[in-house]
Amino acid sequence: MASDKKPGVLARARFRRQPAPVQFAFGDRIDFVNGAHWDEVTAHRGSLLRRDYFRALETALPDNLDVRYALLYQAQRPVAALAMQLVEVAGARLSKAPDEPRKGLRGLAARGAAELGKRLNPRVLVVGNLLTYGSHGIAIRPGCEQDPAIWHGIGEAAYRVRRAEKHGGSADFVLVKDLCARELQHSGLLRDLGYRPVETEPNMVLSVRDGWSSHDDYLGALVGKYRKNVRSRVLAPIEAAGVQRVAIDDVAAVAPRLHELYLAVHENAAVRPVTLGADYWPALARGAAGRVRFGALRRGEALLGFVVTLRDDDDTAIAYHIGFDRQAAQELPLYLRLLHCSIADAIEMGARRVSFGRTALEPKAMLGAKPEPLHVWVRHRQPVLNKLMRGLLGRVHHDEAPVRNPFPDDGQ
Repeated sequence: MASDKKPGVLARARFRRQPAPVQFAFGDRIDFVNGAHWDEVTAHRGSLLRRDYFRALETALPDNLDVRYALLYQAQRPVAALAMQLVEVAGARLSKAPDEPRKGLRGLAARGAAELGKRLNPRVLVVGNLLTYGSHGIAIRPGCEQDPAIWHGIGEAAYRVRRAEKHGGSADFVLVKDLCARELQHSGLLRDLGYRPVETEPNMVLSVRDGWSSHDDYLGALVGKYRKNVRSRVLAPIEAAGVQRVAIDDVAAVAPRLHELYLAVHENAAVRPVTLGADYWPALARGAAGRVRFGALRRGEALLGFVVTLRDDDDTAIAYHIGFDRQAAQELPLYLRLLHCSIADAIEMGARRVSFGRTALEPKAMLGAKPEPLHVWVRHRQPVLNKLMRGLLGRVHHDEAPVRNPFPDDGQ
């Protein structure tokens, strides 16, 4: 069934009962699936779909999260790989009550979290990675991205995993995250399987210009008033306070402090589906060895903040995790300085883009980052609730990224 057609209700119902024209192999751990086949399909997709990353992650999973994997085949050839997560999202662990009402998609999620925990099944099947932003759950063999049979297979793989989980507590809600505009178009067949698309806040991405080899080159490319603002309001106060930018080489040795700083930020978030443990940081350092940097701000012997920058693929580095001392941040611009640490690390690693994610849109726009739309597909097993979601999703409004032009040619 072509995804651009609009079949009637009965035709869609019949289609959803048809098996996808692909074959499947499932695994509860990454080493349970065929490693050569996984690598063959995911080689072009970057660090966050590599087996060594998942292998390390499995040693440090949050207590409310588990993982599943699938390989899809056509004519005995692997054509797609899926990394999925099962997460329990009920109760206070999902969110905290904000001091003030929050706007946008995060505000809607925060307000609805308690009701979801009370009224809907608290387990969610995520096709993707809740610890990242971006599409890090689906890899499709190059040239096959628009094949409707493969997207039918992705929908069926999620259905099979969801059905198989009934003994451990059913997962009636499925989320496919985070797709760019091109991936959303390719995946349109999921609509015929009962999914509905939702646009989230955009991913803020800074393009690294030709000739940049250091943070100083980035600063030199800024318009004068932006460069002056960075130096006077971000860099100078940090230097005057005796705070230095350093690299953390032995992550395991400082993991307890990294975790304190992470929690200081994480526990203030409106939506917290999972909370990492202190063992996660050395696991990430192992799993992404050679492709990840832990940058930090240190005053004397005290770590005041850190940011993880991960080189995902040939082009993109991700400003991945961040944490800082909230008391010190009342006097010092730690968050902004850490964003600049990530720019420096990304440039030094040879990235062409720095992906900052979809929170704090204003300060990221001030850096020169531009919005790239992201979408998710959502579906609930129960038809009545799925129809209810259609109406709710139609009224979701996300925060718009502000327009800032810190480079001379941005306004052209």
